[in-house]
Amino acid sequence: MDLKKIDAPLSTTTYDRNKVDAKTDNIYEAISIIAKRSEQINSEIKKELIEKLEEFATYNDSLEEVFENKEQIEVSKFYEKLPKPHALAVQEWLDGKIYYRNTEENQD
Repeated sequence: MDLKKIDAPLSTTTYDRNKVDAKTDNIYEAISIIAKRSEQINSEIKKELIEKLEEFATYNDSLEEVFENKEQIEVSKFYEKLPKPHALAVQEWLDGKIYYRNTEENQD
């Protein structure tokens, strides 16, 4: 997932309800899909951040020594400045980048 290319807002914004539920004609179904995608994005970001921070990990038993690593601080600041997972998911939904299917319709 390329987080630099996503054009999601950094702060809270109001969305047009009709645009959100246009694909499903059901606001609750649309929100459910967005919430599931948001959880996926959150786990991807968390996994990516942990992998990057493990590169800087030092395994000392000494609690007295604290090392400040500038690269580690920059990585952390980058992830702090990213839009929240729910904002990313809503933007993907509005851009039509989320694939979904209703399994109840397929059973008929």
